[in-house]
Amino acid sequence: MSKIETFRALHRRPVPEDPLVLPGPWDAASARVLADAGFPALATPSAGIAASLGHQDGRTPADEMFAAVARIARAVDVPVSADVEHGYGLPPKELVERLLEAGVVGCNLEDSVGGVLKDAHAHADWLAEVRSAAADRLFVNARVDTFLRGVTDPGRAIERAALYVAAGADCVYPIGAPVAVLPLLRSGIRGPVNVLARLDGEDPSPGELGALGATRVTFGPGLQRRTARALRETADRLRDGLAGPAGRGGRDGGRSR
Repeated sequence: MSKIETFRALHRRPVPEDPLVLPGPWDAASARVLADAGFPALATPSAGIAASLGHQDGRTPADEMFAAVARIARAVDVPVSADVEHGYGLPPKELVERLLEAGVVGCNLEDSVGGVLKDAHAHADWLAEVRSAAADRLFVNARVDTFLRGVTDPGRAIERAALYVAAGADCVYPIGAPVAVLPLLRSGIRGPVNVLARLDGEDPSPGELGALGATRVTFGPGLQRRTARALRETADRLRDGLAGPAGRGGRDGGRSR
């Protein structure tokens, strides 16, 4: 079975309480850790990669993003899906070619740019072009940004999701949807539903999210940010431990660090 066939099969969950959990690596090293931990597939977060490259979220140049995604895909044997934001203004055919060159099996595509929702019908037309160019070679996860952009009516998200599924999206991703509306979204959306989970202990577990309607669970840049916090805590302890009797940094003021 090819990687794309494996990835598609992973979305066919026989038990609702067992959603596909896709952690998000931000570089090759984190991808290897996650694959070695036994996860069957991975999904890169654009914000996590942006942080690793020294960019603000949404400001990563396309060439840098595709290069980073390619390094991640090369580092592991499991299927990798890539968050490529709103597609960087690339024509659908070129976008698909670059994703396939990077070695990924799927992509996230947002329906807002610069904090503003796109026209849903125009975006659906664009997704249909992506689907046509990709054929069955990519798993397209269409992100629905209504909740992220302050539109709280679940019906608006369902309407957009219907357009995107009709255009050929394999999965929809109502990012930021409150947990309480997940059953309603599940009942109104055909096909797999991606749910964003936080790692702060406040959200239900992946199994609980699955019971509420999630087909797959992702974490955005959550793992990268948690790792950064852990590194900062370790760095603080190292700094404090290196402080010599003459004050922090020792007698040479820290020049030998």
